[in-house]
Amino acid sequence: MIVLHYTAMASCAEARARLCDAEAEVSAHWLVSETGEAEALVPEAMRAWHAGAGAWGAVVDVNSRSIGIELANDGRQPFAEPQMAALEALLAGIMARWAIPPARVIGHSDMAPARKADPGPRFDWRRLALQGLAVWPESGTADPAAFAAAARAFGYVVEDEALLLAAFRLRFRPHAKGPPDAVDAGMACDLARRFPVAL
Repeated sequence: MIVLHYTAMASCAEARARLCDAEAEVSAHWLVSETGEAEALVPEAMRAWHAGAGAWGAVVDVNSRSIGIELANDGRQPFAEPQMAALEALLAGIMARWAIPPARVIGHSDMAPARKADPGPRFDWRRLALQGLAVWPESGTADPAAFAAAARAFGYVVEDEALLLAAFRLRFRPHAKGPPDAVDAGMACDLARRFPVAL
């Protein structure tokens, strides 16, 4: 898997210092600056400490089964064009090297929704999906009662249904409000049908 993050720090230099500080006990394989510089911090074949507690499908030790990419962003700003372009090139290379399918490119908020919100509502998942670097649901509707089971079949491991909906919407419908509706269910059902999580 590949897990995308934002640094939630004021600058890329601050983020680099923290990610390289052994006492901080946090690290990532890659750091991508706002200006588009992609810097390798941990060899991809080694375990980095970027994910923490959480799960995606049957994977419960995400740190041991993923490559972590940190994007220098405080979580409130749009992601800069040079940064997105660099991320796209980086993702294409990693996915080719490790045979990672687009459905296994996830956000930190997907695998740890109770703790994390990154890469956040400003991140353009659809842009990545159009290039085969992530997935995006096709339009359609379904019975709202089908939402939770379909979202879990796609990969979310969340028992609390309100938290499950919040995590799903953060990635796919960040401005949606209210209980699960036919659009949420349609999107989740499409993702579950086309990209069922590998157990």
